[in-house]
Amino acid sequence: MDWFNALFSIPSALQAVVVLSLVCAVGLGLGKIRIAGISLGIAFVFFFGIAAGSLGLHVDEQMLNYCETFGLVIFVYTLGLSVGPNFFGSFRHEGTSFNLWSLGVILLGTVMAVVLSYVMKVPMSDMVGILCGATTNTPALGAAQQALQHVGESGGHAALATAVTYPLGVVGVIFAMIFIRKFFVKPSDLVVDSNADDDHTYIGQFVVLNPAVNGKTIAEIAQGTHRKFIISRIWRGNDVIVPMSTTVLHKNDNLFVATKRDEVPAMEILFGQIVKRDLNKEQIDWNHLDSEVESRVIVLSKGMLNGKRLGQLHLRDVYSVNVSRILRSDIKLLATQDLVLRYGDRLTLVGRPEAIDQAEKFLGNSVKTLNEPNLAVIFLGMLLGLALGTIPFSIPGMDSPIRLGIAGGPIIMGILAGAFGPRLHLIAYTTRSASLMLRKLGLSLYLACLGLDAGKGFLATVVRPEGLLWIGLGFALTVIPVIIVGMLALRTKKFDFGTICGILCGSMANPMALGYANDTVKGETSNISYATVYPLGMFIRVIIAQVLVMFFV
Repeated sequence: MDWFNALFSIPSALQAVVVLSLVCAVGLGLGKIRIAGISLGIAFVFFFGIAAGSLGLHVDEQMLNYCETFGLVIFVYTLGLSVGPNFFGSFRHEGTSFNLWSLGVILLGTVMAVVLSYVMKVPMSDMVGILCGATTNTPALGAAQQALQHVGESGGHAALATAVTYPLGVVGVIFAMIFIRKFFVKPSDLVVDSNADDDHTYIGQFVVLNPAVNGKTIAEIAQGTHRKFIISRIWRGNDVIVPMSTTVLHKNDNLFVATKRDEVPAMEILFGQIVKRDLNKEQIDWNHLDSEVESRVIVLSKGMLNGKRLGQLHLRDVYSVNVSRILRSDIKLLATQDLVLRYGDRLTLVGRPEAIDQAEKFLGNSVKTLNEPNLAVIFLGMLLGLALGTIPFSIPGMDSPIRLGIAGGPIIMGILAGAFGPRLHLIAYTTRSASLMLRKLGLSLYLACLGLDAGKGFLATVVRPEGLLWIGLGFALTVIPVIIVGMLALRTKKFDFGTICGILCGSMANPMALGYANDTVKGETSNISYATVYPLGMFIRVIIAQVLVMFFV
């Protein structure tokens, strides 16, 4: 059995891989267990890591630090990469309000820390460490320690307070989200808000019987209503017509119309009659519905077209083809003229075969490019992100420079790569499945290392005289601001619950809580709001840590 013991007890690269693999495998397995309908998902990796560390399972410190850093960088960079295409657009819609709610969490927690410091008679040099642990923000701890040294105080107690409060700071956000969902979230709050970019489409066949549209062009009809629809083809007797904006509709024309599901009754009123036929089944062969017009799916793989609006391509005028709908990941989008295209979008083109052939050359349709992600660019992006995180930023009134750190730099670089990489021909595109795998791999590795590191001294620190007080204060600083702001945001009815979860996780710089949100809430809204608020939230917390030292120590 010596060889078996060596796998777990003798520090080496092999032993580190074995231990971390064990923690990840068991933690992910236990995370699927539901108790009273609640599962912690990927967060259980952290819990099992603490248990394993408390029982004496350990990894070489340098190896542990390396794996923790590498896992975190993979997670935050690929997260930024996936939300990058929609990141700057979110600021045009709700990004500013996302950050205002995030600042509400941050400021409420800071005020609570100051008040509790006086009420509980905890020195601010300790309280700032409790706050850093409660908000899982190690860059803020580093800034606080530098500020404490500047005023002649030791940063040892702050670091110890952070270590004690960090574990419950990690899981406290999850407990808060579970509490909000259990008692305050209604089924309607779980429905993803519909923006112009995420409206599911419906394909229907309509007959022109309404005298009000008979004899009018499609452009005139579209201008006379606020309803959004795309006419992909027209059957007029035995003829099939690829409609243009100048095409005139006549009585008894049969129209194939793509619209939003909730617009179907309005389309029936607009055109006159709906044909009772299910055209939304995947198995329908569209090219057998007529012999002259073809329907073909083309992949947008030319980087120069990323970020362009569909109307800017003039596909209808130049190539005589219509785009009826667009598939982005698992979401079907209505092909309106103001829809912003993203690299990897799958466009359904309707037209004559020779016309679609010409449009295909323009759009790219290089499936091989999409199926083979450019790993060199991904590693280059992580490298540049880490370099960005080490750049010092001077703030007026601050004695010590501010840095984005190993999490802030890569997530910002990932966002930039996702948003602008295709335009610069730096294709960092990954398929949805590959992106999710990289994110979960990085997060699992990070949580396993974090748990092992916290577990080895967790019990010894808790039994210290001030240990339980610190833990209680830290848990309050984690949970109370999240619950209060989360409930207020929920009552406004402006955001779905997934978006609120992302705001709360981002304001607390908590990737593990985001992993839990992704496991329990459908859609990508939590990822988008998390990435929107994370950079500013982390930056503000680093400054606040130094301000507390400057004014209260």
